[in-house]
Amino acid sequence: MKKIDPSRTDIAHEFKARPYGPHSPDLQKVLSVMRWRETPGKYVLVETPVPNQWVLGRLPARRGEPVELYDQPVFDRHEDGLWHLFKIRWEEHTGQRLEAQ
Repeated sequence: MKKIDPSRTDIAHEFKARPYGPHSPDLQKVLSVMRWRETPGKYVLVETPVPNQWVLGRLPARRGEPVELYDQPVFDRHEDGLWHLFKIRWEEHTGQRLEAQ
């Protein structure tokens, strides 16, 4: 599996500034690594029954089982949820926490 260089925090800043793109080739590579890892236990963003509200979820070990949903934090802006998810995945892949931005 490809690795993410933890010193490339510029890539994280780019994602925060433009979560929907367009993304540089370097950010595209990082997102591919983050999004295509094995799915069991992978964090995802899930829209709640309340419109425009998102929470974190975790994919189950086996397809067809329910996604584990977390009550907190709750995001009223999709972009905020995407940034939170990005930071979680960054730490999972690099072992380093992104500083609060």
